Amino acid sequence: MKYLVMVQGSQADYDAQAGKGSVDSPAWDEKAMQEMFAYMGSINDDLAESGELVTAYGLTEPAQGRAVSLDAEGRPVVSDGPYSETKELLAGFWILECESLERVTEIAARVARCPQPAGAPEYPVLIRTVGGGID
Repeated sequence: MKYLVMVQGSQADYDAQAGKGSVDSPAWDEKAMQEMFAYMGSINDDLAESGELVTAYGLTEPAQGRAVSLDAEGRPVVSDGPYSETKELLAGFWILECESLERVTEIAARVARCPQPAGAPEYPVLIRTVGGGID
């Protein structure tokens, strides 16, 4: 079974990781960034070694994104990030092939334990089963 494992974040979190903290997300220093990358790298290495990793990506900050919707006449309405109406957005994801929901839940719990500075927001790690698709 394939699963999508998602981590969330906000523009404030990306700003904090760039050293610009706020009341919502304290600034990360270089050591905190290195610890986070090393931790996530070890997860990726373990998943690749076990054969469970299909793919994984971190996403750029919401400010570099764009939302497209339609107006009443069906014309595109384009909004550049960081989408002030949305607090949390997808920050990164893994597609995993695991034997059970219990196994992918163990992996998500490990992801949730990623080190971060004290006071940083904690988001749940989300799991969704991947339905039919094109391989």
